[in-house]
Amino acid sequence: MKIIVPMAGMGKRMRPHTLKVPKPLIPVAGKPIVQRLVEDIAGVCEENIEEIAFIIGPSFGKEVEDMLVNVAEGLGAKGTICYQEEALGTAHAILCAEKALDGKTIIAFADTLFRADFTLDGDADGIIWVQQIEDPSAFGVIKLDENNVITDFVEKPEEFVSDLAIIGIYYVKDGAALKAELNYLIENDIKDKGEYQLTNALEALKQKGTRFVPGQVKEWLDCGNYTATVYTNQRVLEFIKEEEKMIADSVESKNSLIIEPCLIGEGVKIENSIVGPHVTLSSGSQVVNTILKNSIVYENTTIENEVIENSMIGTDVTIKGQKRELSMGSFSTDV
Repeated sequence: MKIIVPMAGMGKRMRPHTLKVPKPLIPVAGKPIVQRLVEDIAGVCEENIEEIAFIIGPSFGKEVEDMLVNVAEGLGAKGTICYQEEALGTAHAILCAEKALDGKTIIAFADTLFRADFTLDGDADGIIWVQQIEDPSAFGVIKLDENNVITDFVEKPEEFVSDLAIIGIYYVKDGAALKAELNYLIENDIKDKGEYQLTNALEALKQKGTRFVPGQVKEWLDCGNYTATVYTNQRVLEFIKEEEKMIADSVESKNSLIIEPCLIGEGVKIENSIVGPHVTLSSGSQVVNTILKNSIVYENTTIENEVIENSMIGTDVTIKGQKRELSMGSFSTDV
């Protein structure tokens, strides 16, 4: 089994957090999004993962490339780095890893996480992972027949077609056949909404006899913007609280309350504060005289005299509110 991960996008909706860090490398509950994604896929895949091909922008740098290779090797797979020079659509992105596109292949776009309670059926012709949503207009969707077989792929329908949205994870048994269809789109300049679309290649495979079925996930977690990522952090903390060590031994907590689940890294100092629930507080950070809830705080950040909720705070940030003493009478308001 091979995994192809297109992740060359600029992550504009996540700025300023993506000005120096590519979106798929932003940590959620202590691990980069892309690492959690491939680990989740490996968890539902009964076969060994031979290779993971990461499709990145040419400016990501060697440190990022080395980290991605290490993620693959941590799953016992070969890590391959491929480059997408220009954003021309999903089909074009996948074809940038065409050397890896052979045999049984999973394609997973690196801005989504999921929870699933099934095992991938490697003998199926193809599986498209979907989730039922209220407004599918911004997504590709599928239609099914009475036998639960996919009959149609529709890219961002302007009128209602289906509420089963494609979440960005696909499996094909014959990667070489998909590669041929992707090449056909590029060579014949076949575009949909101005880009080369993976769904057009999947439709061509279906017309030639490939039988696609849906893979229904239990929960689909978007990481497309900071609000969604904070919510995803909350959900992942709930998932992993029984599986992973949540509070490092070196954490110093003085006169403070930690409301779990929280993930608190090495060397964190907490004083006169309430932290949690659903906080990821990364290594080297300090929280003093603060209430901090449902937030992600990255490395070496200091927060003092604040009340912070539903927030995402970067690395090496200093936030200091006004510390004051008050004597206020009854029926008063201080805004």
